[in-house]
Amino acid sequence: MKLINIGFGSLVSAGRLVAVVSPESAPIKRMTQEARERGILIDATYGRKTKAVLIMDNDHLVLSALTPGVIAGRLEGEEPNGREEEP
Repeated sequence: MKLINIGFGSLVSAGRLVAVVSPESAPIKRMTQEARERGILIDATYGRKTKAVLIMDNDHLVLSALTPGVIAGRLEGEEPNGREEEP
């Protein structure tokens, strides 16, 4: 089982990850709000701005403070260059 660091020590299973999307569009904002109401939203931003929404295969949504590009790079096995998280 491969785990991906999504920032600040939080990890998700790569095998359960369906998509990594930007939180800016209205449909994703609706999905996030519905997940919050249903109790299936996991906020891993640690109080920072949400830059990526991870859609899992069990209908859970995970919020991350890292960009989708950084998460995709980690999924492909690239090493992070420089700072991991933005302050």
